[in-house]
Amino acid sequence: MSGAPIQSVAEIIPTLDTANSPLGAVKSWPAELRTVVDLLLPAKAEIVLFWGPEYVALYNDAYAPTIGDKHPGAFGRPAIENWRELWDDLEPLLAGVRRTGETFHARDRPFYIERHGGQGETVYFDVSYSPVRQADGHVGGVLCIVSETTARVRALERAAHSEAQFQAIADSVDQMIWATTPDGYHDYYNKRWYEFTGVPEGSTDGEAWNGMFHPDDRGRAWATWQLCLETGAPYHIEYRLRHRSGQYRWVLGRAQPVRDDAGRIARWYGTCTDIHDLKLARDALQDEREALEILNAVATRVAAEYDLDKLVQTVVDAGVELSGAEFGAFFYNVLDAEGESYMLYALSGADRAHFDKFPMPRNTAVFAPTFEGQGMVRSADITKDPRYGRNAPRSGMPEGHLPVRSYLAAPVTLRSGEVVGGLFFGHATTGVFDERAERLLEGLAAQAAIGIETSRLVQRLQSLNEGLESEVAARTAERDQIWQTSQDLLLVADLEGVFRSVSPAWERLLGWRADELVNRTGDWLVHPEDLAPTRDEIARLGGGETSDGFENRFRHRDGSYRTLSWTATRSGDLLYAAARDVTAERQRQQELADTQERLRQAQKMETVGQLTGGVAHDFNNLLQVVTGNLETLQRNLDPEQTRLRRAADNAMTGARRAATLTQRLLAFARRQPLNPRPLDPDKVVQGMSELLHRTLGETIAVETVLSPGVWRIEADANGLENAILNLAVNARDAMLGGGKLTIETANAHIDVGYARRNVEVTPGQYVMFSVSDTGQGMPPEVAEKAFEPFFTTKEVGRGTGLGLSMVYGFVKQSGGHVKIYSEVGQGTTVRLYFPRLVREAEVPEEEPAPFAPEAENCETILVCEDDDDVRAYSVETLRELGYRVLEAHDGPSALRLLERQEGRVDLLFTDVVLPSGMTGAEVARAAREIQPNLPILFTTGYARNAIVHQGRLDPGVELITKPFSYAELAARIRDSLDAARAGQTQEKI
Repeated sequence: MSGAPIQSVAEIIPTLDTANSPLGAVKSWPAELRTVVDLLLPAKAEIVLFWGPEYVALYNDAYAPTIGDKHPGAFGRPAIENWRELWDDLEPLLAGVRRTGETFHARDRPFYIERHGGQGETVYFDVSYSPVRQADGHVGGVLCIVSETTARVRALERAAHSEAQFQAIADSVDQMIWATTPDGYHDYYNKRWYEFTGVPEGSTDGEAWNGMFHPDDRGRAWATWQLCLETGAPYHIEYRLRHRSGQYRWVLGRAQPVRDDAGRIARWYGTCTDIHDLKLARDALQDEREALEILNAVATRVAAEYDLDKLVQTVVDAGVELSGAEFGAFFYNVLDAEGESYMLYALSGADRAHFDKFPMPRNTAVFAPTFEGQGMVRSADITKDPRYGRNAPRSGMPEGHLPVRSYLAAPVTLRSGEVVGGLFFGHATTGVFDERAERLLEGLAAQAAIGIETSRLVQRLQSLNEGLESEVAARTAERDQIWQTSQDLLLVADLEGVFRSVSPAWERLLGWRADELVNRTGDWLVHPEDLAPTRDEIARLGGGETSDGFENRFRHRDGSYRTLSWTATRSGDLLYAAARDVTAERQRQQELADTQERLRQAQKMETVGQLTGGVAHDFNNLLQVVTGNLETLQRNLDPEQTRLRRAADNAMTGARRAATLTQRLLAFARRQPLNPRPLDPDKVVQGMSELLHRTLGETIAVETVLSPGVWRIEADANGLENAILNLAVNARDAMLGGGKLTIETANAHIDVGYARRNVEVTPGQYVMFSVSDTGQGMPPEVAEKAFEPFFTTKEVGRGTGLGLSMVYGFVKQSGGHVKIYSEVGQGTTVRLYFPRLVREAEVPEEEPAPFAPEAENCETILVCEDDDDVRAYSVETLRELGYRVLEAHDGPSALRLLERQEGRVDLLFTDVVLPSGMTGAEVARAAREIQPNLPILFTTGYARNAIVHQGRLDPGVELITKPFSYAELAARIRDSLDAARAGQTQEKI
C-alpha cells in the first residue's frame, strides 16, 4: 500500500452499476437495503453487510482496514470472490443466520485470511452476525459487526508462555522462593516451598507462615518483617521453619523489594535457604570457642607456673589465626627472660615440604602419625629418638633458630575424618609439657578444624546463594515485567473479595492507585446494579468454580463506568483474576443493537407512515368535502331553522373530531407539517390555564410552577399546547376520584452519561415541561408501552391510544426527548425536553382574530386539485370570496392554462399530491419558469417530503392543511397575495 490513503466508501458508492456490482446503482436498491447502508456508513464500529443470496459485501470505512488490500475491490461484489480462502468457514455462518433468522455471536474466533499481498495468517475477531429483514419478513441480508482481537490473543499467549517458563525455572531451583504484595501479603510459593513444608500445593494463603514458625521465633520474625515493610529495607533473618517431618529446621530468610518507575514498592521477592546443618555447625563452633576460653585460661595458668608470659600470648595469637581459617605455615620463636626458647607452628597436610625448612627432625616419619590421624604425638627428648639420626642440631640452621628438644604434636581433623594439618608446640630446652599443655594444644587443633569446616560451608553457601539470586532475579524481573506491562487488570483477592494485590493497569485504565484499592473490597467501585451479581460470582469462585466472561461495571476516577470482562479462578484461599476492559466493544455492540433497533423502528414507522399518509390524504380530502359543504350549509341556513342548524353543527363537530384523529395519526408518524417559532415556555403554560381548568373539571386542582429566567424554545405552538393538553387529559383519567395536576417548567441539562443510556438523545441544554399527577400510577410493563400507538388501558370506546404516541411523535419531531416516571399508587410524571433556542428570538406578532377577507381588484387564482369534490368546493369558495378562478385536475393541465392566459395569474393554489407524474412542488417550479415570482399556496392532507423535511416546511413555502375552513382559506389566500404584492413593491423601491 506504500502508505497510500484508503479509498473512502462514499467515493465508491456513486460509481456502482450493474457492470461492477450485482446490486446495480444505488437508486435501484430496495428501500430496506438503502436504509441499512445509510445507518452503517457513518458508524464508528467495523460493520459489513452481506446482502442477498450471493452475499454481496457492503461495508463502512471503519471496516475497510480489516480486510487490507481486498478493499476497495470487495465492495459491492459477492463475498466468495474476495473471501475465497475462508469461504468454507464463513459461508456456513452466513447461511445459518440467513436460514434461521437468529444472531450468531462469538469472542476471539479464529479466521484464516489473506489480506496483505496474498500472505495468509490466522487472526481473531469478536463477531456478531445478525439478520436484516425485508418488508415481507424474509431475511434479506446478514449484518456483521466485528472487532479484531488478534493482538490481545497473541499477548495473552505470550504472557501464559512466559509465566509457564518462570514457574518451571522457579520450581527447578533447590531453594524456597516466595513473593508478596507491597503490603507483605504472600501470594506465591514455588514447588520447593510446598515440598519442604509438606503443605498441599495451592492450599495456602498469605498467612500460611503463621503456623510454620517455631513458637519462639514467630514474634521476632514478624517484627523484623514489619519493620522492612515500613522502611523498605532488605529482609535478612534466621528462624526455624516447620519441616514436613514435623521437625523445625533452621532457614535463612531473605527478601528484596522491587520498585516501580515512581519508586513505590510493587512487589517483594524472597528466598528461604535450609541452613539447619550449617547452623548446628556454627553453634558447635561457638561451643568450641567457649571451650577455648577455658583452655586459654588453663594456658595462662600453665604459663604462670612456667613463667612463660610470652608463650601465653603466642598461643592466643595462634588460636586467632587458626579459627580465622587462614591455615598455612607459620612459625613462632620466642626467647624468654631466662634464655629458654618455645615455639608454636602449624602445617597443612599438603605442606610437608616445609618440614625441611624449619628446625624439625630430619626424618619426617617422626611426625607421620600426626598426619595420619593417630592422635597426639609426645616426645620428652627428641634428640634421643633413634630416628632422629644424631644428637646435635643440624648444620646450616637459620640464625636465631634452635633445635626442638621436646614437643607436642596434635592433628587438625575435620568431622569427616579428613586430616588437614597439624599443630606443633616445641620446647628448645629440656622442658617437659604436662597434661594442661596437651589440653591447650588439643583445643587449638579442634578450633582450627571447626574454623576450616565453617569456612568451606560458608563459601559453598555463598556460591549457591549468588547463583540462585541471579537466577531468581532474572525470573522475577520477567514475571514482574508481565505484571507491570499487562494491559489487562490483574488482581489477587481473598475469598471475601478483599483486594490483596493489583497490577499497575488499574491506575492506567481506571485511575485508582494501588494504595486506594488494596485491603478493601471492590463494592465501592462496582455499579450498584451489578453489585449483587458480583457478590454471587465471588461466592461461586469461593466454591471452587471458575469464571470466564463474567461482566460488570467498575467506576473510573472521573465518575464514569467501564465494563470489565473477568476471567478468574481460586487457588488455595486466594482468588486470581484478570479483567479486560470491554467498554468500547460493548458500546459497539450497543451501537449495533441500537442501529438494528432504529432500523426496525424506521422500517415500522416507514410502513405505518406510508399507510397513514395514504389514509390521511384520502380521508382529509373526504373531510374537506364534508366540512366545506357543512360550513356552506351553516352560513346559508335561516337562523329560525334551529333543528337543521343543530344537525349541521353536530355533523361539523363529528367531522372536526375525525380531522383531529387524522392529525394524531400524522403526529405519531412524525408526518405532520410543523411551523416552529420562538416561544416563551412560561407564557405557553399561562395561556393554557383557563383551557386546562375548563377541560379537567372541578375535581382536579391545577398548579403551575414556573421558572423565572427559563430559556426560550423553538417549537410549533399548536403542537406544544396539544401535547400538554393530551398529558393533562390522560392525568385526569388516571385520577378517578379527583386529585392534583402539576405543570412545571425548568431549565435542564442532559449530560453525556444520560444521553449514552437513552437512545436518540443529544447532550446539551434543554427546557423541560413536567406534567405530574397524583393518580394510580402504572406498573413498569405498562409504562414501557405507554407511547406505543393504539396502546391503551382504558375501556373500549374511551380512548384511541393515540394521545401519548402523538405527544411522543411531536416532541421527537421537534428534536426533543420524552421521559416517563411512574409507580403504582404514587402517580405519574411525564417530562418533555425541548432544545434551548440559543439565537436571539424575535418577538412574535399577535395573531389577529380569524376573519374571511375577500378578493380585491378581480384577482385570478389557478386551482390545481385532482379530487373533483375538493376542487369543486375550493373553486366555489374562492368565487364566493370574489376571485376569478381557473381550475385544473393535474399539473400538465395547470401549466397549459398558465401558458394560454393573456392576463396575469395572481396565485397558484395547488395540492401537493397530484397524478400524471408531477407533484405539486414540480408544478410550482415549472409555473415560476412561465411566470416568475408567482405566489404559490400549497394544500395537502399528507405532508410529503416534496415541501416538508425533518418535519418542517421548506423555507418560503406556504401551506394550508386539509380539511381547512372557509375563513382559513380566505385568510391564507389573502395573506399570500398581500405578501407577494408587498415584496414586489419593496423590490421596485
